[in-house]
Amino acid sequence: MANGDKRIVIAGAGSIGCYAGGCLALAGRQVILLARPRIEAALRQGGLRVSDLEGRDRGLERQALAVTTDPAAALPQADVILVTVKSGATREMAALIAAHAPPDAVVVSLQNGIDNADRLRAGVDGRTVLAGMVPFNVVQSADGELPLRVHRASDGKVMIEDSDAGLISLLGVEGFRVEVHADMKAVLWGKLLMNLNNALVALSGLPLASELADRRWRLILARQIDEALQAMKASGIEPARIAGLRPARIAGLRPALLPIVLRLPDWLFRLLARRMLAIDPEARSSMWDDLQRGRPTEIGDLQGAVLRLAQEAGTPAPTVRRIIALVREAEAAGRGSPGFGADQVAAPEARRV
Repeated sequence: MANGDKRIVIAGAGSIGCYAGGCLALAGRQVILLARPRIEAALRQGGLRVSDLEGRDRGLERQALAVTTDPAAALPQADVILVTVKSGATREMAALIAAHAPPDAVVVSLQNGIDNADRLRAGVDGRTVLAGMVPFNVVQSADGELPLRVHRASDGKVMIEDSDAGLISLLGVEGFRVEVHADMKAVLWGKLLMNLNNALVALSGLPLASELADRRWRLILARQIDEALQAMKASGIEPARIAGLRPARIAGLRPALLPIVLRLPDWLFRLLARRMLAIDPEARSSMWDDLQRGRPTEIGDLQGAVLRLAQEAGTPAPTVRRIIALVREAEAAGRGSPGFGADQVAAPEARRV
């Protein structure tokens, strides 16, 4: 079957899903967006605008988009399913795929966290499931803005585990580069190290570039990464090098060196990590967006994965534990980002560092 004949369902068309689906549709792929009612209404009203850090700014008219909120309408048509729902919805999506998708549909997890491909495999009744990793941030326009805009605010290639060349050819299009990686477990653990920063953006309310430019916040991130690396080492896990994983694209950097770089003085960090800061000045994290919209966050699949590993390995993780507690408090309060300063987030014993 030629690429133009294969149907791709985006299972969870939020920011990442709309960006991926938009790039694929602009390249002539047959795409069906399975979305929440808010996204469906916006797309049906005003279409989709897809932009990126390199200056592309492209549009899809509403008539050119296939979008639905009904899994029973979208999934039976799928040759390939890109799962882009939040981690907490993975098992629910697996059940929907098992109920509605063709048995030969290929499922690709493009989600944060470590275990989502395994959760999908456990629930999709024997279908092929591939782990994947999206390295970049996507910013979504404010509610009510039309057309709905999704903007890729950083760089990097999407990685998926070994598959046939036809899938890479199908998915790799302008603005959405895709390559195969032989060890996706290492890639996902490597990305998780930088995803530990998502919670700091959510708690501070600061744009990502501003937060990373401030050593006080970087010290908290460095302590989290130290705790994660200690737990990984004790568990025999070797995360992939950070190169290619945005925003931390410091070429070839070994994960063990990342805390050292993060602890540098601001002037030296800005000099050495220019590419780390080459992101849209207004980009924040998906966890910040979840707090703003009153949705559950992925803290349990990011910091939570580190804490579970540390508990199994018997290694300390006080900073990670504190960040989880603060995000849970913000979720329960339901008032969006608490707008904390770094001193409010740092554990008392760490504030003197």
